[in-house]
Amino acid sequence: MKILNVTDTEFKAYGKVLEGYDTAELLKAMEHAPLPLDEVIYEPSIEELEALKIADELKNRAYGGLPIEIGYCNGNNKKLNAVEYHRSSEIDIAVDDLILLLGKQQDITEDYTYDTAKIEAFYVPAGTAVELYATTLHYAPCSAAETGFRCVIVLPKDTNYELSEEQKKTVEEAAKAEGQITEDRLLTAKNKWLIAHEEAAIEGAFNGMRGMNVTLS
Repeated sequence: MKILNVTDTEFKAYGKVLEGYDTAELLKAMEHAPLPLDEVIYEPSIEELEALKIADELKNRAYGGLPIEIGYCNGNNKKLNAVEYHRSSEIDIAVDDLILLLGKQQDITEDYTYDTAKIEAFYVPAGTAVELYATTLHYAPCSAAETGFRCVIVLPKDTNYELSEEQKKTVEEAAKAEGQITEDRLLTAKNKWLIAHEEAAIEGAFNGMRGMNVTLS
């Protein structure tokens, strides 16, 4: 699979490289974050990171004053497994070199399936901050080296947290309904709509990905 760079023109359809943010303190703090080589871990909110000076800057400049959460996604991964989207941009800050597998929400069909042949891969050099637009399909980053990756994830507060009981009921009803699939079936966490690949065996997820489970060599 061809791997593009986030500085290439093709990336403009998915997001942009963020300039003018001093990430040095954030990257330093991430040196102590766990980095498993046999799995991928995600923590939506880390107090140590949210206490840094850059947190207020990201809140006020990148999110227009909305409350945010700063966490991380770390580990070792070569597969796509699923795609997700939010009703908001996501900011990823690469602590190590990594690769993002990206798609477009506009390519999801009316029955909420997605052809994995449309996925594009982008290399993100260590220290680079990128904004992924709300319409950009994404999931866990992929490793650019056998030593794995660490990536800071910035999102509006409460994103990826457990659904309320009312939301869970809505999702359950959508899963039981016969006929046309609705977007409610995709909601797996707050502000998180997900389409999984059957191969990934993600419990409770809607397996709407068609084609190969994209895997980087």
